This record gives sequence, C-alpha cells and structure tokens, in this order.
Amino acid sequence: MEAKQRQLDDDARVARETAASLEARFGALEPEHAIALSCGRFEPGEVAVLSSFGADSAVLLHMISRIDPALPVVFLDTGKHFGEIIDYRDRLVADLGLTDIRVVRPQEAALRRADPTGDLHKSDTDACCAVRKVEPMARGLAPFRAWFTGRKRFQAGTRGVMPVFEAVGPRVRINPLARWTTADLADYMRRHDLRENPLVAYGYLSIGCFPCTQPAAPGSDPRSGRWAGQAKTECGIHLAGAEQSLAASSL
Repeated sequence: MEAKQRQLDDDARVARETAASLEARFGALEPEHAIALSCGRFEPGEVAVLSSFGADSAVLLHMISRIDPALPVVFLDTGKHFGEIIDYRDRLVADLGLTDIRVVRPQEAALRRADPTGDLHKSDTDACCAVRKVEPMARGLAPFRAWFTGRKRFQAGTRGVMPVFEAVGPRVRINPLARWTTADLADYMRRHDLRENPLVAYGYLSIGCFPCTQPAAPGSDPRSGRWAGQAKTECGIHLAGAEQSLAASSL
C-alpha cells in the first residue's frame, strides 16, 4: 500500500511539473497548435478527449479530427441524457470521421445501491453526479496520462483563470479553448459549417442531464440553466475533488 501511494505521489509530482512547464512555454498557443503539440508530447494511447457532445463540442472535436481522427473520444453516458444528445453524438462522429468513441456508463451495482429508483437527483444532486459522472469519468480516463476538454473561461466564475495545461492528480488536463469567447466559437462553427447541437436552438447553451438542465435566460451566464436555483455550478468532474477519483487506488 505504501509503495503504491509513493508511486501515486511521484506520478502527481510529474504531472504538476509537466503541466507547469507546458503552461509556461505553450499556454498562449492557438487551440489547434496546443492540440497538435500535446498529441506529439504524449505517446500514442496516452491522451484522449473527454466530450459531452454538448452545445459547442463540435469545435474541439473538429480540431481533433483534423489532427488525429483516431484519438480516443471518451463519452459519459449518464443514463439521463437528452435523447437529442445521443443522436447528435452519432451524427457528429460520422461527420468528422472520428474512429475511436469510448462510451463509459455508471456501474449497475452502484446505481442499484445509490439510486435504485433513478430519482437521486431530486434529493441530492452531488451524490447523483458522483455516481453517474465522477466515478465513470475516472474509469474512462484511467488508461491515459492526459486528456483534452472543451472548457472555456467565460462559462462560469469558477473557470475565470483556468490555464490551458493543468495537473489533476497524476494526469494532465488540457483546455485548448480556455481563452476563446462565444464569438470565437460561433465564427469557427460558421467557417467550417459544423453541425449544431439541436438543443441550442431552444436556448440550451450548456447541456447536462435532462432532469437538471433548462434553457439559459437571455443574457445570462451560459451555465445558468444548469441546476437552476441551486448553489451548485459544476457536476464535479472538473473540480479538485475529482482528483481523488482520478488517483484512487481502485483505478
């Protein structure tokens, strides 16, 4: 046990040093250059992209497809997605020629124990996200040393100073679009004629599970439709607490 903990500590130290070095040298790169550099920095099979196939996921996935369409794409199927998301995922994958889609789901035993009726979100949204998102994500990313996300600084106050390269436990999280604005995203979508998520037309500017997502009010924070009326702003997969799952001894 002590030897394994020492290894985890060493891996976390290496990830911190790697992320800090990359951020200092390449944190100002344009997204596509940051993606290309990262794919070259890590060995084949060491890096993936985590995608929700949400409101503007097409931008990052299009960039990935032009650099390495075989890069693993990890998709969390929480069991509570809008039906439109699954259809959009399949159509966008076909559009872009992505060839390695890895779907991870909550463990059935965990759902039977924590959410047997499927109504946990009504009483404890944090617990619901933990069993349906955080734990499955940890399993999905376990084989990799680094992963790409589509997070942007403008999306929420918790992301205002988000770096492009950051360490999470023993892994490096890469946010190539961190500095991009809504105008940058819209311009890229138009220039490349990318398929738009059908829920965007109905005001869903940030899309999570259907029980906890509603359209954002005009002019409001894009994530205002997530857990509306609650203090909760993140599902947990992008917060510091996720580090414990990503570094857990069970992985």
